[in-house]
Amino acid sequence: QVRLVESGGGLVQAGDSLRLSCAPSGRTFSTYSMGWFRQAPGKEREFVAALNWIGAKTYYADSVKGRFTISRDNAKNTVYLRMNSLKPEDTAVYYCAATSVATLSMVILTAADEYDYWGQGTQVTVSS
Repeated sequence: QVRLVESGGGLVQAGDSLRLSCAPSGRTFSTYSMGWFRQAPGKEREFVAALNWIGAKTYYADSVKGRFTISRDNAKNTVYLRMNSLKPEDTAVYYCAATSVATLSMVILTAADEYDYWGQGTQVTVSS
């Protein structure tokens, strides 16, 4: 069974940093575009960041631009989300996702329904 496994979430204070990791099990996603999404209580899942298969192209939601950095290490089959200057409004469950729509491509996808594989999520809570 193919699945993505996120880790690195936790409870931090405003202004702190966290690094989330996403490592798939069951197969490699080194040729897939990958993304991070988040969902806060009572809100819809929203796009956070994405990058293409080689990490040469990235895209961020305006709300995290300049604070978050998405990256990948295909040798380790792992995608990261470095989150700096965290704010209480960043509190959410963060999900890693992979899309087969854009393999070996420069295409960046931001819609959740374009992603085929999802992790179970990791909770990030930022206190003020």
